[in-house]
Amino acid sequence: MDTKQKQPDQKRRGKAVAIGAAAAKLFNEKGYLETSMDDISAAASLSKGGVYHYFFSKYEILYFISTNYMDLLLKDLEEELKKIEDDVSKIRFVISRHIDLYTKYTSEAKTTLHEAHLLPPEYFKIYAAKERRYYRIVADVLSDFFGGSIQRGELRVMTLTLLGMCNWIYHWYKPKKFVGPKELSEIISDIFCRGILGYELKAKGKLKGKNE
Repeated sequence: MDTKQKQPDQKRRGKAVAIGAAAAKLFNEKGYLETSMDDISAAASLSKGGVYHYFFSKYEILYFISTNYMDLLLKDLEEELKKIEDDVSKIRFVISRHIDLYTKYTSEAKTTLHEAHLLPPEYFKIYAAKERRYYRIVADVLSDFFGGSIQRGELRVMTLTLLGMCNWIYHWYKPKKFVGPKELSEIISDIFCRGILGYELKAKGKLKGKNE
C-alpha cells in the first residue's frame, strides 16, 4: 500500500496529526461518509491541495486517525505492565490508561470506534492487527489474574466486557457533565475488579465442590 505517511519527519507528522484531529471532529459531527475533503481542508485551515499534500484520500485520513490512536494505546503498554507486580493493579492500570487516552483524544477515539470499519480491506487489515494486539495484551492481564486457569471462552467474554466498559463511554461520557476522567476510571475499575473477584471466588467454590 502506497501512502505518504511512511517515515514522515517531525514537522510533516505534526501537520498530519493536526489535519487528522480536525477531520476526526468533523467525522464525529457529520459522519465520515458525509464529510468531504473540502470540509476537512476548511476545518484544517488549509487549501484542498494542502490536504492532498499529506493525504491521497479521505480513506487515508481515516486510516491515519485510527492507526495513530491504536499506536497510542499500544505504546510502551507491555513494558509498563511488566513493572507492576500485583494482578489487580495491572487491571486498574489498563483501565486508567485507556480512559486517560480516550479523554485526551476523544475525537480520534470516537472516530476509531465508530468509523474504522469503513476502511478499505487493505487498510482495515493493518488497523485490525493493532486492535488484536491490544486485545491480546488485555486478555493476558486477565488470564494472569486467574493464574492462567480460566477457560478460553470465559476469558474472551471478560476481555470484551472490560473493553466494552471502557469504549462504550463514547456514547455518553461528558467530563464537564459527569465525573472527571480519574473518577470515571476508578468507578469502572471498582465495578470490574470487584466483579471478577466475586467470579473467582464462585469458580473456586464450584471447583472445591467437585473435588469433595
